Amino acid sequence: MTERIAKLEAYLKAEKLSAGLVFDEFNVRALTGIECDNACLVVAPGQKPVFFTDFRYVPMVHRVAPGLKVKDIKNIRFPGKKVGYEPSMSHARFLGLQKKFPGVEFVDFEPKIKELRAVKTAEEIEKIRKVEALNDEIWAAAQQKLRPGMTEREMARIIQLLMVERGDGEAFATIVCVGKNAAECHHVPDDTKWNGKEPVLVDMGVKLDGVCADMTRNLVPARAGATYRKVYKTVLEANMKAIAGLRPGMTGKALDKIARDHIKAAGFGKCFGHSLGHGVGYQVHEAPNASSKSTMKLEPGMLVTIEPGIYLEGNLGVRIEDLVLVTETGCEVLSHSAK
Repeated sequence: MTERIAKLEAYLKAEKLSAGLVFDEFNVRALTGIECDNACLVVAPGQKPVFFTDFRYVPMVHRVAPGLKVKDIKNIRFPGKKVGYEPSMSHARFLGLQKKFPGVEFVDFEPKIKELRAVKTAEEIEKIRKVEALNDEIWAAAQQKLRPGMTEREMARIIQLLMVERGDGEAFATIVCVGKNAAECHHVPDDTKWNGKEPVLVDMGVKLDGVCADMTRNLVPARAGATYRKVYKTVLEANMKAIAGLRPGMTGKALDKIARDHIKAAGFGKCFGHSLGHGVGYQVHEAPNASSKSTMKLEPGMLVTIEPGIYLEGNLGVRIEDLVLVTETGCEVLSHSAK
């Protein structure tokens, strides 16, 4: 955390920003280790960071970060007239800042914070290894409980309950898709019943100790149709080719292209409409991105999902997703459930 703040201070100095205001709770946690939904971390070159919050959280901040200066959030102060801010904050909060600090120029510095968050600390990596292993465990347990005749909602509830019992709940709303519903990338589980013969797509992620897991697997019927078998084989090959081809220093765009080219060559190019993947950490979607437009270079310590998919509207959908850690020579796959 200290290293991230030092890098942020260096960035502020280079950009001639007198300070940076960090309100986003996930950015605050990535810079301080503190989980707080009402805070502002003020970072200024050459000065100690100041954590502004309200009375409710002061004892917790003292316990978690005893060396951090804490002040009342009603009395936010910072040096200078050109400061960094996060445009992702609410419009009302931004208007409040402008009113309280007339004459101050607010400059977007959130891309830099996202860049700093993209490379995980050793502690964060171990937490994510642990939560992804728990996700595998929950998926194995869930498969023992899923039965023909259940609805998508009922199957999703089984997974959700296991996440509450064994972890800290869902990192995102669990997706369960029976049959043709899997053609909807982010289908919301409904009352569609599983007859035990149709394929089922499940996208799931448990949360533990502040970090998220993410994985997609499919229940493949023993007598899958020819089209489904072809689609599944193509998606699986695209997933494995991207994993094998990932190298530190390549861009997210280059990684996306590996899987996209394979799917296109198989004749399904127009059926893969989303990016190959995204970063995972305190949030289930964060930097880096593996998309056709991503120019960010992948560095050791970054995490990214590899999730190619093919979706045939009204017919079927297949997505296979693994979470991988970028290493010095390639990547380490953190999702170990059978594909």
